[in-house]
Amino acid sequence: MQTDPARQLQIILTLQSPPPGVAFAVQRGRDELVKPFVVTADLVSFAITLALGPSLADGSPNFRGPFAQGAPADRFVYVNSGFYAGQMGTPWERRAKIKLADIPVALVESAAGNPDAAIEARIHGTMKDGGPVCASVRPPQIWWQLVRRPA
Repeated sequence: MQTDPARQLQIILTLQSPPPGVAFAVQRGRDELVKPFVVTADLVSFAITLALGPSLADGSPNFRGPFAQGAPADRFVYVNSGFYAGQMGTPWERRAKIKLADIPVALVESAAGNPDAAIEARIHGTMKDGGPVCASVRPPQIWWQLVRRPA
């Protein structure tokens, strides 16, 4: 089944200052792991595409597709780390929930269907205990912005 490009949304998840030596992966579906497209000492970035279904009853966006986990009104993306990202021999077994309902609707409307635009989440990659980001990620640990491809 092909998704209407006008109903697609590009998302970039960028973990800033991740702990060194920890692997990260985004979960697709129940058990597939997607590796980052950029890894440096200072950041780890993933690019994913979500589909937008008909708006929910309250008018909010309906995020869909294999990266969108959870019930329609509470969709999220998992960023796995350590063992859950396929890394062996690590003490870390964590998952971070990136709540899609936290994306400002104006950003969704600006980026939906635009192949030259994406919504980027900037996420603090290290928790206070020195380990990888985990649990439900909320501001100020995350912030969203519209990014455009340079002309």
